[in-house]
Amino acid sequence: MKSVLIIDDELQICESISMILEYEGYAVQYTTSANEGIEKFASSEFSAVLLDIQMPEMNGFEVLKKLKEQKPPVSVIIISAHGSIENAIKATRLGAFDFLEKPIDRDKLLISIRNATETASLKEENEEIKKVWVGDGEILGKSRAIHNILQMIDKVAPLDTRVLITGENGTGKELVARAIHKKSLRKDKSFVEVNCAAIPNELIESELFGHEKGSFTGAVQQRIGRFELAHKGTIFLDEVGDMSHQAQAKVLRAIEDGKIERVGGGKKIDVDVRLIAATNKNLKEEIEKGNFREDLYHRLNVIPIIVPPLRERLEDIPILIDHFTHDISLKHKKPVTKFSDEAIRILQNQSWTGNVRELRNIIERIIIIVDKKEISGKDIDFMFAGNQQSVDELVDTSNSFQEFKEKAERVFILKQLRSNDWNISKTAEILDIQRSHLYNKMKKYGIEKDE
Repeated sequence: MKSVLIIDDELQICESISMILEYEGYAVQYTTSANEGIEKFASSEFSAVLLDIQMPEMNGFEVLKKLKEQKPPVSVIIISAHGSIENAIKATRLGAFDFLEKPIDRDKLLISIRNATETASLKEENEEIKKVWVGDGEILGKSRAIHNILQMIDKVAPLDTRVLITGENGTGKELVARAIHKKSLRKDKSFVEVNCAAIPNELIESELFGHEKGSFTGAVQQRIGRFELAHKGTIFLDEVGDMSHQAQAKVLRAIEDGKIERVGGGKKIDVDVRLIAATNKNLKEEIEKGNFREDLYHRLNVIPIIVPPLRERLEDIPILIDHFTHDISLKHKKPVTKFSDEAIRILQNQSWTGNVRELRNIIERIIIIVDKKEISGKDIDFMFAGNQQSVDELVDTSNSFQEFKEKAERVFILKQLRSNDWNISKTAEILDIQRSHLYNKMKKYGIEKDE
């Protein structure tokens, strides 16, 4: 369940927002104290925070800075009765996800919370991918494909030319975009990311170009768009293939003119941005289907960079496994796990349709479930016997992490018993546990020989 923290010195506001969100299925905590809000935030996990500006102990901007110092992936939505363009700009520059003016419109609140929680989830996933791909600031991998990508980044980064990054989900397209920005002449300016797939079509234009007060229902104040926020920096349009036709036309116009126009406004605004786009779709096919503009495709595709799937660069898997095991072992405060050559070969033989993200998830499952200092091929056979979906089904049918671990342990023990012809002593020795312990496990999980 996605959780939300409300920090507002007006108890009535906290209670009314809490009631709305809980009805929609969110877990909500609230406090009227800024200091207590910071403490709650530090001690629990939240998908989004609703934060007031005017509070007696400290203002919302000070609280926002403290929250961002602790856990950057969280999405913070500023709520205030003192709505002004200056406050909105300041909040955005400090890292706020959105700015809502009181009295809060219910529909606008729910849309903003939905987008904020989805964005926080995506950021968390991206942070996990960064831990895999990047070590000490360098993209990890020894394959020819990685070498070519690094060479291309070095060539195009100093230029202002547009780049189109393509590749399957989970391959690390955003990391390539960030690497280009960090090596560019705009590296000291903003890198503004827009996930076009996570924003509803009816809001994408407002997100990109901003809007004027009263331009549509719920537009209770003027809003600065992402293009303006990226002025002099880089804007990254992720999943650009999911953008609506109307938004595509406006992006094309912005590229051609170097100007944008807010929704509901008639004034042209100069914007100087370096544009990088990414997609997991085949845009040529989308053009043939009538879903994507051909003229925009040619504008974006000045320099193409293709990030290959993990199954096409198997020689990188041992490096990624090594990096993962150190990161995950540290996270769970365990001794660093070692994977045998046989275990690595088994992992290299998988299809990895979820790419780097899927590999990391599997490594974490193995470290938690097998729980041994050295992982052999036999230890992980059960995860890949038959359809990999069996593991995913364990996740889908478990209501808690503990339940998932118990179900997975049952599958693992059953597989080892069958592999050893139900020889209890031999199985206990392989599992490195006492025979009595194994019998207790079998009784606990209802494992019988005729299964």
